[in-house]
Amino acid sequence: MYYVIIVKLYKFIKKKTMFKKKREISIIKMRFNILNSCIRSLCTVQCTPKICIVGAGPAGFYAAQQLLKDSNTVKIDILEKLPIPFGLIRYGVAPDHPEVKNVLNTFHKVAINPRVNFVGNVTVGSDVSIKDLRENYNVVLLTYGAQFDRLLNIPGENLNNVISARNFVGWYNGVPENKNLKINLDMEEAAVIGQGNVAIDVARILLTPVDKLKSTDITSYALEALCHSKVKKVLMVGRRGPMQAAFTTAELREILKLEGCRTFWREQDFENIEAMVPTLDRPRKRQIELMLKSLKESKCDSTYTKELYPIFLRSPVEFLGDKKLEGIKFAINQLRGETIQNQVAEMTGNFEEISCGLGLRSIGYKAIQIDNSIPFNTEKGYVENINGKVEGNLYAAGWAATGPTGVLLITMTNAFQVARLIHNELMSSNTTKLAHGWTALSKILKTKGVQTVSYEDWQRIDRVEQERGKRQGKVREKIVDVKEMLEIAGNV
Repeated sequence: MYYVIIVKLYKFIKKKTMFKKKREISIIKMRFNILNSCIRSLCTVQCTPKICIVGAGPAGFYAAQQLLKDSNTVKIDILEKLPIPFGLIRYGVAPDHPEVKNVLNTFHKVAINPRVNFVGNVTVGSDVSIKDLRENYNVVLLTYGAQFDRLLNIPGENLNNVISARNFVGWYNGVPENKNLKINLDMEEAAVIGQGNVAIDVARILLTPVDKLKSTDITSYALEALCHSKVKKVLMVGRRGPMQAAFTTAELREILKLEGCRTFWREQDFENIEAMVPTLDRPRKRQIELMLKSLKESKCDSTYTKELYPIFLRSPVEFLGDKKLEGIKFAINQLRGETIQNQVAEMTGNFEEISCGLGLRSIGYKAIQIDNSIPFNTEKGYVENINGKVEGNLYAAGWAATGPTGVLLITMTNAFQVARLIHNELMSSNTTKLAHGWTALSKILKTKGVQTVSYEDWQRIDRVEQERGKRQGKVREKIVDVKEMLEIAGNV
């Protein structure tokens, strides 16, 4: 548009100066150059790339960090459903892993950058549509994570005390929707279905001496419940063998060193495995060596009050009980496949029943389609994309794009890659479309009466949490009620 104006103005001046004196022509050309400069300046200001990131978890912040690094002009709005930022760093990391939360220092620097605008308490899909965002931003990046559990779809899954690990983690980490989770710890045996890092976190929290948790940011109601817990034995059950276990070596090592806890392995699960150790790649080799070492050492351990039972080659087929859980029926599996990486679990037709009063399902998460306009793979639970590109000016990163796979480092790498793709595509475009960004979005939210929460508002909530925690000898006492968060945020 500005180019057309300049061309027309140039033609007009050229026509008018045909019969003018040299001095008059010089003055007119000088005025033209000044006007041209002003128009170019105006174009630069108004056409600054505006990016909207949906989801203020690790993927969203890592993507913002990379975009700020690659561009000196881009402006970013980060939308979050809850009034507070940081997603899984706040709500997914175990309270006894404070070192993992050090990444919040990096995210804080991103959030206070003058080109970044955090907007909390906005639900994309209801408060504002993806269509609204795509029309008012040059780029929309979906990083809203994986918010729902996968189900086993077996009989008895709705019995009392059959709970998803995601909800259990949310309960002790202060996710508002999980604050009233009904969980009974008045039994000695609990079973965790799954063998990933989340499964180990859940098992470790159940087995950790409560005194080790008192100074962390675990919720007070969870700490109180764990103080009265009678759980002494935790089974961690996987459908495949030791060489296909999904947990990391670091997580395994930590739970094996847990104070007052003995690990009981089943020797039959390790038949012929020791002979295969030299053929394994280094990460898997270290992990198997650690299991074999623990298998030998646990036979000599006689001082313990809690017990961990890693069990392999079992698939749950039924939760047993009338109204509440009393046990789980497992199919006994065998591995089929030529290589370790490709081996799958196959049921043999034999079964085993194990008694327990608490069942925690930890078989993975899936993303949801937050807006009907988003291309979505319903079966696998992720936004359809090719290397982060969805369609047009719509992109996706993190678990929303890949599914819930990998540790924080993998999420960071993926977010960086998608951010670079966005930057490169913006740079390769000849023109940057004029986008209204937050100016337009704020009007939509105001019309709908949505109370938004800025990063400064979050910092007020943060200070209150830390003050309350200090009085209890804790890092913080998390606020779990959204209404209370909004009251504190709005109390300027």
